[in-house]
Amino acid sequence: MSNEWLDTIVIARYDATARIVVLDLISPDGAELPEFAAGAHVDVLLDGDGAAGLIRQYSLCGPPHDRTRYQLAVLAEAASRGGSLGMHRLRAGDRLRISRPRNRFGVSDRARRHLLVAGGIGITPLLAMAHLLQATGAEYELHYCARSRADAAFLGELERNPRVRLHFDDGPDYQRFSAGDLGPPDPDTAVYVCGPGGFMDFVISSAQGAGWPADAIYKERFAPVQDADAHTEGGAFTVRLAKSGGEYEIKEGESVLDVLLSEGVDAPYSCQQGICGECIVRVLAGEPDHRDDILTDRERADGMFTTCSSRALSPILELDL
Repeated sequence: MSNEWLDTIVIARYDATARIVVLDLISPDGAELPEFAAGAHVDVLLDGDGAAGLIRQYSLCGPPHDRTRYQLAVLAEAASRGGSLGMHRLRAGDRLRISRPRNRFGVSDRARRHLLVAGGIGITPLLAMAHLLQATGAEYELHYCARSRADAAFLGELERNPRVRLHFDDGPDYQRFSAGDLGPPDPDTAVYVCGPGGFMDFVISSAQGAGWPADAIYKERFAPVQDADAHTEGGAFTVRLAKSGGEYEIKEGESVLDVLLSEGVDAPYSCQQGICGECIVRVLAGEPDHRDDILTDRERADGMFTTCSSRALSPILELDL
């Protein structure tokens, strides 16, 4: 694990909805926290009851220019393995260890206009983007979709913003989100999508069906599209490390990352699900079998590879490690 853990204190906590808790974190000595770009997330190390040693990723949703505190919003998942429920048990005064912010979902510097589409808890990174775009005077529009008003966080703040459109599943038909809300493709506009898997699939397929190019659509998922077993299916192959010269056989049922870590290789990683991007390395030779849901087509063409979820189509895959 390549994390440098930072100690923080929960300075404030409130329930945004019946299932979403908002936590404000500060440095114990009152110093500024590391800077972050809109769309960033942090790893959180949970050591509470039922969550000992768990590491989970949560997006930063506060204004990026405010380094006095970080703000997280966490949905209590019914099928939680202890992560979200551990976060909900936190109270003001509790200490929490987090990583430095990382970001693979930032605001495009090539776009003139920004179209943000959030579903449920997917509002968290997009809210930080809205803070940034508002502060810099950029052109943007935020669509926030939720099951109902009672399920929507940050309503007091969002309802006052004329650039925000709210969509509730239990509301009248005219205000529900549809493919038409995306508008026609615009070469100067970037589309950002975050939320539950089915919601994201609908938005992305609608955008692509309307002619939006893939490189204009930015996405961040909170869960992998494929089951974890699908990441390790397939025949054996060999991974060769260019820097150390080590060679390791990757059998069916094993991931490249798991084998490297078991052999004591200092390989980067975090989520181990193919969605955070921390384990990305460069392929120097061989043909990868990409099974992640984070790399763009351009990044794959440039030789990027996720060791936790992808495999090889060639007998040998040489990595820049």
